[in-house]
Amino acid sequence: MSQIERRWQIAAKITPQAAENLSQYSSTFQQILFNRGIATVEEADTFLKTDYAFHDPFLLKGMQTALDRIIKAIEREESIVVYGDYDADGVTSTALMAQSLEALGAKVSTYIPDRFKEGYGLNNEALKKLKDDGAVLIITVDCGIRAIDPCKFAKEIGLDMIITDHHTVGEELPEAIAVINAKQDGDDYPEKNLAGVGMAFKVATALIEKIKPDNFGIEDIADLVAIGTVADMVPMIGENRALVRQGLYYIRSNTRQGLFSLMGVSRIEPKSVSSSTIGFSIGPRINAAGRIASAQDALDLLLSNDVFKTGQLAQTLDNHNRERQNITRTIQEEAETQALAETEESFLLFAADPSFNPGVVGLAASRLVDTYYRPAIVGHQGEEVTRASCRSIAEFHITEALEECADLLTHFGGHAAAAGFTVKNENLPELLKRLRDQAKTQLDGLDLRPLLQADAEVKLIDLKPDLLKEMDLLQPTGYGNPEAVFVSKNVMVKSKRTVGAEGAHLKMSVSDGKIYFDVIAFRLGHLLPVLTDRIDIIFTFEINEFQGRRSYQLNVIDIKIKEF
Repeated sequence: MSQIERRWQIAAKITPQAAENLSQYSSTFQQILFNRGIATVEEADTFLKTDYAFHDPFLLKGMQTALDRIIKAIEREESIVVYGDYDADGVTSTALMAQSLEALGAKVSTYIPDRFKEGYGLNNEALKKLKDDGAVLIITVDCGIRAIDPCKFAKEIGLDMIITDHHTVGEELPEAIAVINAKQDGDDYPEKNLAGVGMAFKVATALIEKIKPDNFGIEDIADLVAIGTVADMVPMIGENRALVRQGLYYIRSNTRQGLFSLMGVSRIEPKSVSSSTIGFSIGPRINAAGRIASAQDALDLLLSNDVFKTGQLAQTLDNHNRERQNITRTIQEEAETQALAETEESFLLFAADPSFNPGVVGLAASRLVDTYYRPAIVGHQGEEVTRASCRSIAEFHITEALEECADLLTHFGGHAAAAGFTVKNENLPELLKRLRDQAKTQLDGLDLRPLLQADAEVKLIDLKPDLLKEMDLLQPTGYGNPEAVFVSKNVMVKSKRTVGAEGAHLKMSVSDGKIYFDVIAFRLGHLLPVLTDRIDIIFTFEINEFQGRRSYQLNVIDIKIKEF
């Protein structure tokens, strides 16, 4: 199986009526808005200004019951433990809930399971230890919705449970005082796609509204919501987009010492932080803590106000991120060799090995999906069980596929495009057979090439600073509200070289005969030997900031070689 060629699709032209309605904007930006379903000036105003009223947290099923129990615990000075997850969404959720409860007078501590020893989510051993240490109430964040047996165990040992989660709900809900998840049956909350940190924020918002503390408000935790929401790649529309925009405002204000230190080691100017900055710089460093060592480092960073401690922790996370990059590269190469050795016609790629670091198998799976556009599973195989991460494509809902194999799994959960599971090694062959059968049934006969969608075909001379100012109104961008993407054809390559580790990326200069642009093309370094003098490119238009210098550049996503 060779690397998959990607399809390009340019959006249909804007209608004359919509163009007339949006005449206050440039023709290119009119097209960008139209592609996002905006055809009137009123719709544009609402979308671009993010005039969005946050939904009432009490619309969430179980919210009042959860608040009553939390407030009782605060009044009785009972020990509350916030039980989270080791990724960026889980860490920010844990920090947000713990910071809020402490500000409201609670006796609170935190617990994040060790990825390598415990795996994802609730487990009986941890619950027993927390109970022995005096815990009375456990509040989960970003986990727990499928923890049926651990919640039964918690009840048996006298622990009260409140579950807050955003993952797909199973056939049975866990036994708890309250379950807060907008995806559960009978829930009236309008926004169904909040991240784990968004669900935690709603609980905190309700508590703040109920208790009305003097010196604490949503402005103190809004930055955490933005980071977790962007890092978890939930749709950047509706309430999510409004939450991120609000959070970015507070991140730029430098109010959290830990974030300030992290931006320092990442060479990020706080005033220029965007959703892209979170997605490519801040989020990966927070994630790296749990992938390489302990997520506790990332949690401590977000909760500490000590400038010396946060400086050390920020450097530790930066080091972990570099190590994570190297390990990912190695595992991805080995997983690719293993996955492709099995069959040329596979509709699902799989690789597992005792040497694979459990913290980065998901990243390796993502790379396989990016390269071959097939669902991919990469796992760490232990003596008795295999813990694996799954990444998928739009045509194959991976969590639904795992649901069909639930009888074989010790644990699983996730979304349409990403999931994880634990399986006993004795059940692994049958699991793979069933998953591959499902993949073949659903994918056979489809055009399995990734689709790159462009907003418009443009000439390089049309890419002006004023267009960038208009495009900035689209922020925050992300899944569901992507950055504007353009196609330019038959551009001239004026210079070319590879950059990065092992020449992974391309650095070029291109021209249309009237204007020159610098180009960065991540992960396209392998194209250098075959580049011709003229190429077609699909790209985003952006400002590059480096060592205090700002310049315009094209961030190229894909290249089509012109053959003569």
